[in-house]
Amino acid sequence: MIYGNKEGVRDSLLAKLETLYDLDLTSEVFAPAELLDVLAAFTCAMNREISIYVSRSGAILDITIGNIGTVELKDMHLRRNTRRLSMVRCIHTHPGGNPQLSDVDISSLRSMRFDAMAAVGAREGRATGIQAAFLGEYAGGVNTVHLTEVVPVKKIPQRAWMDAIVRADADVLRGAPAGVQQEEAERAFLVGLDSEQSLDELEKLAKTAGAEIVGRMLQKKSRPDTATYIGSGKAETLSLDCQARDADLVIVDDELSGIQTRNLEEILRGVKVLDRTALILDIFAQRAQSREGRLQVELAQMAYQLPRLLGHGVSMSRLGGGIGTRGPGETRLEMDRRRIRRRMSDLRREIEELGSQRSLRRARREKNKVPVVALVGYTNAGKSTLLNALSGADVLAEDKLFATLDPVVRTVKLPGGGEFLLVDTVGFISKLPHALVDAFRSTLEEALLADVLVIVSDGASDEMFHQHDVVLDVLNELGAGDRPVIDVINKVDLIRQMPQWPGALPVSAKTGQGLDALLSAIRKKLRGVSRPLRALIPYAQGGLLAELHSEAKVISETYTDTGIAVEAMADEQLYGRLQRKLGEKALSWINEVALAEEGE
Repeated sequence: MIYGNKEGVRDSLLAKLETLYDLDLTSEVFAPAELLDVLAAFTCAMNREISIYVSRSGAILDITIGNIGTVELKDMHLRRNTRRLSMVRCIHTHPGGNPQLSDVDISSLRSMRFDAMAAVGAREGRATGIQAAFLGEYAGGVNTVHLTEVVPVKKIPQRAWMDAIVRADADVLRGAPAGVQQEEAERAFLVGLDSEQSLDELEKLAKTAGAEIVGRMLQKKSRPDTATYIGSGKAETLSLDCQARDADLVIVDDELSGIQTRNLEEILRGVKVLDRTALILDIFAQRAQSREGRLQVELAQMAYQLPRLLGHGVSMSRLGGGIGTRGPGETRLEMDRRRIRRRMSDLRREIEELGSQRSLRRARREKNKVPVVALVGYTNAGKSTLLNALSGADVLAEDKLFATLDPVVRTVKLPGGGEFLLVDTVGFISKLPHALVDAFRSTLEEALLADVLVIVSDGASDEMFHQHDVVLDVLNELGAGDRPVIDVINKVDLIRQMPQWPGALPVSAKTGQGLDALLSAIRKKLRGVSRPLRALIPYAQGGLLAELHSEAKVISETYTDTGIAVEAMADEQLYGRLQRKLGEKALSWINEVALAEEGE
């Protein structure tokens, strides 16, 4: 739909202008020159300003026609907290050909917290140039403004201007008083049918997303109501509770259908309804750092949105803000199925390309015979802290759900010689959305293809055994259930009484307790993968050196009077073949005596 002053504008011209909604700009482009020339042509044909609002992901959200000299710039915040940027950039035309931003434009940029404000000069049906402005840090009680030079539309530094939006998002609260910097949390009411323990976990998820919990309701039902999830009577009670506690949104502890969401929002009279899946997707959107992570989140968001385009209520019919609406997957909420499917195809192709690059890196690791150990487990079980303790790395480790999203790989030295690669993977959780499992399948392949899995469980959690079962279920779904496994009970420094779990290793990643035993267990599991050996190859059997180079990782080779002294990483099978050809005295595992003393 075209908004604003349409009086006197031919319907055919409005219909052509409306087709701009079908454009899907990439997140890498600020504004294509072709689009700006089209806007200039429409402006000259109407002799009126035109503004478009573009989301951070590249969707055109709004097209508005102004009067001869002005265009109404509507406030379209996509974040509930109006102190941050709106995640929308405004691009508008200036009839007469002057592309310079006016004082009114700069004032609108500050008051509406746009990602950027840009003006395009229009004369004789073409764009004469463009100027953009971005917010900066606080100074003198207001945000500073960074103006670009006027540039031809074909010479826009697209990447630089998109990077300027990212900087503005980081700078917009810098230098502001503490009261201004404080984010305004959404007030959330939690609803579930499962158990108090499940609601406790939902509360942790909501707090991780930035919500303030103002109430909770547990409705004991054997299965969800098909219309309203909790039943119409309970929904009316929930509506009164939300009004009494000034709740902004209701978070449901299951995945809702579009019809359930719409019916609940109608009964709740405008309160936004979010299900568990959308909440987890929002957390992933906040935490994705790498390009692949952002693409995977966007793909999961669209896979979730696609079946919910029809029958959805408030959250799909308005440009709402806050939890559940942010991240690289944000698009115009009225996007049709055709555009979503097209974008999903593009995302899958990009993810496959990045996955191919990871496969090449993995192939190089396999060629170098470096074994891989993956840390897997329930979210917030302490995997990142354990990786830091074992490798000496400084990976972010927070007491929050899904603190780690992108896989992290670090090298760990074994005390008895040799090394392995330790991979920290995204945490699992109950009711993990299938859209996330599918979207992150290429990343989770790090666990699927690891030589050994270390399943880290939170010993301080009353739900430890249930969480361990969830992890096993997800691993089986991924096809990694047959990998060699080491079970670890983490956070034993917080446990008064150790749980009965034969074979599980008690450790504390925080204090270092049990880490030596864990490394020893990893070394034993990896013995069938690779292990350091020492060999003396007679010159007459020099061909064995080539065999070592092709099937093992040669660490060093020294030419002596009696032959070639070699140290290499090799597996048991290669060791056995060499032993038959060289004899027992010419070949040995490094530190074999030390291993024997440990009872191996």
